Amino acid sequence: MIAPAWMHQQITAQQYDSWSDEQCAGIEIVDGMVVVSPSASKRHNRLVKFLAVALEAAAGPGWNADFDFDVRLQDVPLTNRRPDVVVYRADTIDVTPTRPEHILLVAEVVSPGSETTDRIVKAEQYAKVGISYYWRVEQPPAGVPVVHTHVLDPATRAYHHGEVFTGLVDTVAPFPVRIDLTRL
Repeated sequence: MIAPAWMHQQITAQQYDSWSDEQCAGIEIVDGMVVVSPSASKRHNRLVKFLAVALEAAAGPGWNADFDFDVRLQDVPLTNRRPDVVVYRADTIDVTPTRPEHILLVAEVVSPGSETTDRIVKAEQYAKVGISYYWRVEQPPAGVPVVHTHVLDPATRAYHHGEVFTGLVDTVAPFPVRIDLTRL
């Protein structure tokens, strides 16, 4: 199979914004270049849905939690990421593209093939643009997922390691959260 020509050239924000939702599904744009994401497993998707529902319930009426949409980290060169779960200000639901200043927390569920990107690259990108909280969720083949929390130091634009949770996530600033990961 030969990749389309647009996968071999830098994409601008204007070009990307003109594409349909179908064209944007399953890709991210990093430094203007298209990065194709493999389809997620059912286990991955179930964990993402579970986290989004639990985070939305915990966040309160001023915040929404969703999945499967772009976050515009920078316009030039274009960098769009599609975090697994995003907690964002409810009053920005119709604002497109979603920008870092709309976001409180992003969560990435690590899957085979995304380990380095989720553990290092995305964390650095999210910190650089000022997203306050980053959760990395590891899902072992058997057993309970492990949540690694990270809190942004605004002065250094780097994340400090927070707590690590398995089973039940009790409280994580800035809002109380009770997520029972053993139910998965």
